[in-house]
Amino acid sequence: MSMNSFGHLFRVTTWGESHGPALGATVDGCPPGVPVDAAMLQHWLDRRKPGQNKYTTQRREADEVEILSGVFEGQTTGTPVQLMIRNTDQRSKDYSEIMDKFRPGHADITYWQKYGIRDYRGGGRSSARETAARVAAGGLAREAIKTLAPDVQIKGYMTRMGALEMDRARFDWDQIDENPFWTPDATAAQEWADYLDDLRKSGNSVGAVIEVVARGVPAGLGAPVYGKIDTDLAAAMMSINAVKGVEIGEGMSAAMLTGDNNADEIVMGANGPEFTSNHAGGVLGGITTGQDLVVRFAVKPTSSILTSRKTITKSGEAAEIITKGRHDPCVGIRAVPVGEAMMACVILDHLLLHRGQVGENRGKIG
Repeated sequence: MSMNSFGHLFRVTTWGESHGPALGATVDGCPPGVPVDAAMLQHWLDRRKPGQNKYTTQRREADEVEILSGVFEGQTTGTPVQLMIRNTDQRSKDYSEIMDKFRPGHADITYWQKYGIRDYRGGGRSSARETAARVAAGGLAREAIKTLAPDVQIKGYMTRMGALEMDRARFDWDQIDENPFWTPDATAAQEWADYLDDLRKSGNSVGAVIEVVARGVPAGLGAPVYGKIDTDLAAAMMSINAVKGVEIGEGMSAAMLTGDNNADEIVMGANGPEFTSNHAGGVLGGITTGQDLVVRFAVKPTSSILTSRKTITKSGEAAEIITKGRHDPCVGIRAVPVGEAMMACVILDHLLLHRGQVGENRGKIG
């Protein structure tokens, strides 16, 4: 059984390996008439591509996206959109020493146990390079969202790197695109730079927490019981390489609140219901409230480090391994645009589902 697809009506299937000739996505279910061209998608891929600064892998990939089908005269046709990104800077020789060894913390051992074969060149299908295809598909989703819900804005940022956390009192949306860590805290960005410099030079790595917010999401998206939008959001974020935890709204912190603190009070505003807080993260009963949709995910430290680690070979012999090659000291940095892309894909999918079942919201207030 193949498990390389996600989504219901807006369905994305990614394909390709880290060191193969190309990778990409086949996107089915995109509405017709959406204005799109390669340059529109390239904008988002350029935010994710490697080698842009010293804090990411120095693999040099242009990540240029090609649209092979589903677009005619600058608009989607309603047929499958095929997106391809060619690999141009593979260095497979860097991985020759791990042909018969399993890297601790990687999917090497589980891929071998399941399939009895694995592409050891950069991790093959398990490589985070696969996420380039998701970002391309997310770019297409963003363009489609503009036609269905033009007020929706999606933005991701880092809130934590290792033990260092941003100060929400210094939150500045304008700072997010002004530093290599996509953090809204300029002071934290400088502290993180010094911290990551030391880790990078020592060949070590560190984890991170990413928050993705969607503003302007209309109320009513999602459905009970198994079609909850937060269910799909959690699955989407959890499917990103190296993600080990996902939260919606307060998330795990909700367990520390009392009922009177957690319940978001409702008042009637000039344009309809308003909430005095957003502990729910914009979702109640799996259905959007119209508030900001807030999802947070934790990314583990990159397992490819220069510290010798104990492992075994395919024949079961004890061994030690040092992972060579070009790797991110904090993979969370490039996970920010990936999280945004997954948010866009889920929102568009639920916009289409809502339109198909309900059309316009039926429950009027006031």
